[in-house]
Formats: sequence, structure tokens, C-alpha cells
Amino acid sequence: MRSTAPFVPLPILRLMAASVAALLLAGCDKIPGLGPDVGAIQREADAKAIGGACRHALRGVEDCYTLNPKATKAAVFDGWKEMDQYMRENKIDGSPSVITKAAPPEASARAASRAAREN
Repeated sequence: MRSTAPFVPLPILRLMAASVAALLLAGCDKIPGLGPDVGAIQREADAKAIGGACRHALRGVEDCYTLNPKATKAAVFDGWKEMDQYMRENKIDGSPSVITKAAPPEASARAASRAAREN
């Protein structure tokens, strides 16, 4: 007796298997733990930006470490060093930043209430 099942040639089976494998593997970048940690990459980029900003503001790298304790020191230094090289190559002068102490919240609330009473 002859089988009534349709015959599928071998090249078509291979093509179908490759297509199924490609579809299954297409979503592998969404599986947690297989790729790089997006949060870690973002934190490193932020720390490099902090280092570059500190160099442009004419701050020493040690001051950057003190002002940004949560940033990784290696990334801050890399950003500071890259900005230093860029500024030297392009003959860019930095712009010094001025850090002022903010008024305590109580003092500003008192000043606002005094101004309201005077009006």
C-alpha cells in the first residue's frame, strides 16, 4: 500500500527548519541575562559625562570624585581625560563654575511668609 501523506522534498524541509530556527532566535536579545546590563552601561556613560563636565568647568578630577560619590571613579577619570585631550587639541578654554550654597528650605519659607504678610 502506498502512503497518502504528501511528499515534501528535502531542500524544502531544510528551508523550513532554517526559517523556524531564525524565528526562534530573533528574540534572543530580549532574554534577560544574555546581553549587557543596560543600567550599567547608562551609569558608566553618565560618569564619563560627569568627568567631561568637570574638566570643562576647570575642576580637578579629585573634586569630581568628591562632588559625585555615586559615580565610578574609573569612568569619571576616563571622561575627564577624554575632555582634557579634546580641549587641548582644539585649544578650548574651560569655563569655571561657581558653586553657591543654597539657602536652607526653612529660611526661604520664612522669607516667603514675610513677603506675603507685607503685601
